[in-house]
Amino acid sequence: MALSYKARKRVAILVLVVGLPVYVVVAVNLVALFDRPSILVELAIYVGLGIVWILPFKSVFKGIGQADPDEKPEQDK
Repeated sequence: MALSYKARKRVAILVLVVGLPVYVVVAVNLVALFDRPSILVELAIYVGLGIVWILPFKSVFKGIGQADPDEKPEQDK
C-alpha cells in the first residue's frame, strides 16, 4: 500500500514531532539502566540508536523535500 505524498508528509511530521522526542527519552533511559560507559562507548551507542530509529521510516521520508509529484503544474498566463 503506497501512501500519497500528502499522507507521507503528514506521517513524517508526526514522526518528527511526536515519535522522535519519545524515542530520545526511551534511548536515554535505556542507557541509564546500566553503569555509565566511557564517553566513546556512550557516543557510539547514541549514534547507533540514532541510525536505528530512522530505518523503519526511510520510505516515509524519501522525497518529502521535493515538490508534490501529484500536483498539477500551474501555467503562466
